[in-house]
Amino acid sequence: MRMNTLKIIVLSGFFTSFIGCSTQNSAVKASTPVKNSTKPAIPKPPLPITSTDPSAIPPKDDTFRTNLPEIKREFRGAWIASVANINWPSRNNLSVDQQKAEAISMLDMLKDNNFNAVIFQVRPSADALYTSNLEPWSYFLTGQTGAAPYPNYDPLQFWIEESHKRGLELHVWLNPYRAHHSNGGSPNSLSMVNKLSDIVIRLKNGMYWFDPADPKTQGHVSNVVKDIVTRYDIDAVHFDDYFYPYATYNKGADFPDNKTWNAYVSNGGTLTRADWRRDNVNKFVERIYKEIHAEKNYVRFGISPFGIWKPGYPEGVTGSSQYDELYADAKLWLNKGWVDYFSPQLYWPIESKGQPFEGLLNWWKSENTMNRHLWPGLNTVEIKTSDRPTEIKNQIEISRQVLGKDAGEIHWSIAGLTKNANMLPTLKNGPYKEKALVPKTSWIKAIPLQTPTLFINNNGNFAQISWSVKNIKEVFQWVLFTQYNGIWETEILTLDQLSREIPKNKDGKVLNAVAVKAIDRLGNESDYIAKKIK
Repeated sequence: MRMNTLKIIVLSGFFTSFIGCSTQNSAVKASTPVKNSTKPAIPKPPLPITSTDPSAIPPKDDTFRTNLPEIKREFRGAWIASVANINWPSRNNLSVDQQKAEAISMLDMLKDNNFNAVIFQVRPSADALYTSNLEPWSYFLTGQTGAAPYPNYDPLQFWIEESHKRGLELHVWLNPYRAHHSNGGSPNSLSMVNKLSDIVIRLKNGMYWFDPADPKTQGHVSNVVKDIVTRYDIDAVHFDDYFYPYATYNKGADFPDNKTWNAYVSNGGTLTRADWRRDNVNKFVERIYKEIHAEKNYVRFGISPFGIWKPGYPEGVTGSSQYDELYADAKLWLNKGWVDYFSPQLYWPIESKGQPFEGLLNWWKSENTMNRHLWPGLNTVEIKTSDRPTEIKNQIEISRQVLGKDAGEIHWSIAGLTKNANMLPTLKNGPYKEKALVPKTSWIKAIPLQTPTLFINNNGNFAQISWSVKNIKEVFQWVLFTQYNGIWETEILTLDQLSREIPKNKDGKVLNAVAVKAIDRLGNESDYIAKKIK
């Protein structure tokens, strides 16, 4: 969308000094708003406002201080899986235009139903749904491993731009250790199965897996993650529950890692084999977390592990143990704060005897000693209950009660929102009735946003308002406040929206004032500017 070029006439308020955080810009970005090249007039310092009373008399330029309503916050995400063409693209032989049309339809649906994030699978099995020099184009995109889309385009860049246009975060979802999926055709010469055959293991169900213990595996996946973080304007990196494979993948046989295990023992290693495997994954998770933030501090790292750490935690819980089967000590990662958000897959009904939704969520909350975001994964597509929409709505309400102002959830998957005709209406008319910002990620340092400038022109029955801010490259969204008959209303706007025509009378009420805030990509708010309407 074309953006309005604004000329700043008066800059009100004090200049704010701050220490800038050094961040490396992505080489691949969404379109950047036009910078204001007009020098602002030097403002006269206003008299300090000492009154905290919202009814304090505004200064002559009509700016004033007030009590604005708190902005609603909740993380609302949906997984979009590319593996086996589960969600997107729906087939591996679609044209580029068909792929784009499907993506836009999904993003429009999420925006219209007040979601605010997309978890998009860009690396389902050591392949790429983006331009990469490290791994081949995905079979699930074009029907042939290594074959580029025609005409060539970058699907990830397209998803980023289209998501951000709609005010949606884009989280890239990668499977760290899966080297080839059994639905991905036969591995060809461009497949990583053959290119890195010395660190890849074939499992008995036809899957191929990188050996998590091999330093070459860890280095390769690290390079893939850093490459994406460096080149793309993403909001987060996301891993799911696959670390060492589920036992069924190898038909119950132990994971065949004798080569690296024997090398470890020969070099004097003293851990048990199970502890050694967990240690491999633990060190890798910590490494990825630190490397992401070293590259771009604002890019978050999230993991969605299996919902049960071990049977018996909390008491009465039964089921698989990711600690023992996947060698994933997810509790440790949360305890250590090696994630920015944590989304245990709580895929069971509220009334489940051995896997109670609320009990498990409360247990994970008790382990969240570093106060990271805790946003459970919900089984929206196939939760075992007679009334899925009501069950999912109730799980969202329970999450809000347990998590408070840092609530949120991720829906598995986007298909669960569309295959049941009542799901979206139940959410849109219930918990997702209003838009919400994502909760603030307070532990990541960010460049403070400056207070926006706000201009008002009377236009008959409307007030023509426009706004901007000096460091607009740090802005992700705006929040517009309008006051009718003394009551504030709130609206969350996308970055490209820099003006609005507002009726002076609405439903018999008179427009008294407007205010605006800038929001950065970590959910931080600028100070507001508010002006009276004459």
